[in-house]
Amino acid sequence: MLSLESISQLAQQYASALPAKVAEFEIRGHTFRSTEKPHLMGVVNLSSESWYRESVVTNTDAAITRARRLRIEGAHLVDLGTESSLHHAARVDPAQQISTLLPIIQPLAQEGSLISIETYHPEVARRCLEAGAAVLNLTGSRPPDDLYHTVAQHRAGIILCYVQGENVRAVGDFVHSPDHATALLDYFRLEIDRAVNAGVHAIWIDPGLGFYYKNLQDSTARIRYQAETFLHTFRLRTLGWPVCHALPHAFEFFQDEVRSAESLFAVLALLGKTDLLRTHEIPKVRAVARTLGILS
Repeated sequence: MLSLESISQLAQQYASALPAKVAEFEIRGHTFRSTEKPHLMGVVNLSSESWYRESVVTNTDAAITRARRLRIEGAHLVDLGTESSLHHAARVDPAQQISTLLPIIQPLAQEGSLISIETYHPEVARRCLEAGAAVLNLTGSRPPDDLYHTVAQHRAGIILCYVQGENVRAVGDFVHSPDHATALLDYFRLEIDRAVNAGVHAIWIDPGLGFYYKNLQDSTARIRYQAETFLHTFRLRTLGWPVCHALPHAFEFFQDEVRSAESLFAVLALLGKTDLLRTHEIPKVRAVARTLGILS
């Protein structure tokens, strides 16, 4: 059971990592300075197969409307995705992703919204950045160098996700090392070097807690792994870049109150010093972040 004693032990064990500072940067006139407050990323899902029904939209107008509402509610970034990460969901080819995304990105970017695109296809990333997207939420591993160069060319940001597999739709069993934070540090250290050498100036690292590995379908094992990773986030910040977390749902425990689950996980993520929270529930999580802020 999570306790004050266990949190204290974790902090003492890795005390040297607690003061770690992360980079500050600007994207399209918006400054991301994690020392002031955590930032929030809202979600717009353009796949009818996406699990979180409240974030699903069915057409361009609905997507634009939801993105505008998320911004009003407090989202600093809005993440658009056209393909569900569920293992049984249909694949959406790059051409279809592009034709769906561009009519949404262009008017929102012109209004000044910071739009993130969730994809693992380099061509989708390139076309969306050209259309005005500000951040690439990269749900694939080991991207080609020219993708990093494209991000740098557009002065965009990138979210580097940890994926055990070629991309989020090509994962199998999750290999959990005894100290998983060490495996994350090793992976991100390499990819950060590649991105920085290509000229990328704005990076978040994301452990990929929401991906559907086959052997993490057991709710207890999955939630323990997620909670552990949240609380170890401060160790990842020693790489010098802010950390993004997608907040999970724990339906098996919350059931009819599943829309409250992300609020719980936000507490764990913020205790671990998460910098960017990706959430379907912006108002709820914003309230959690503000409350913890005044208690510090």
